[in-house]
Amino acid sequence: MSGEYDLEAGPDPSTFAAAAAEPDIDEATADPVYAVGVGPGNQAYLPPRGRRAIEDADVVVGFTTVVEFVDDLTDADLLTCGYKDEADALEAFGERVAAGESGTAVAMGDPNHSGYQFVGKVQDAVQSKDSERPVRVVPGISSLQMAASRARTPMEDTEFVTLHKSGDLEADMDRLARAAVADQRHLLVLPRPYDRMPGDIAQFLLENGADPDLEALVLEKLTHDDETIHRFRLSELSDHAGGDGKDETMFSDLVVLAVRQPVSRQP
Repeated sequence: MSGEYDLEAGPDPSTFAAAAAEPDIDEATADPVYAVGVGPGNQAYLPPRGRRAIEDADVVVGFTTVVEFVDDLTDADLLTCGYKDEADALEAFGERVAAGESGTAVAMGDPNHSGYQFVGKVQDAVQSKDSERPVRVVPGISSLQMAASRARTPMEDTEFVTLHKSGDLEADMDRLARAAVADQRHLLVLPRPYDRMPGDIAQFLLENGADPDLEALVLEKLTHDDETIHRFRLSELSDHAGGDGKDETMFSDLVVLAVRQPVSRQP
């Protein structure tokens, strides 16, 4: 994928990351670059292997809001960024890794649930600097797992869709509607701040035939001291649709939407 990419026209970094299975890696000799899921932000839920990859790194890269959750665990140089300077931070990270430094990239939750665009960008940054070092994904505990526990929606009976990504969401939204209406499965959704928030998703589901009486839980800041669970009927949640900015929603960006089907409807 090396070079520029356009999330509307492609290639999508997540496709690049998932193009092939991870190679066999001997961590003792290969010195891989790590892409670590830091979990929902509470260090009590950070797996030991991910913690060690952060502690042992010479350089750590990630979004500022993610790095802040783990910056006290390491003496590494921290390359923090937002969306606008993400490319510059990853390029600097790739240069440092190519020079022989140990590197760890950090993402919220579990990269396998919503972080493959970031994994693809990290992998491209490493490989574009002619580094032969592999990238190893270290899973984390996702807010999705926490939400499934709080909402009591077994994963095998649930459709998970992430909207927390750049680019077109039409196929993802269609999959949500099909799962809720035709298949009558529970839903676990990672909304996209701030244009596809829980109210917008509820409105979309209703427009596509979902039962307005379905139970909808908006699970906010899971595992944090200010964790909050908002409980609605789907029709009530749709009253919060609209807007595309932080000040136009009652919910934070650390949020998961769970929509529960009645148990009698489950396959």
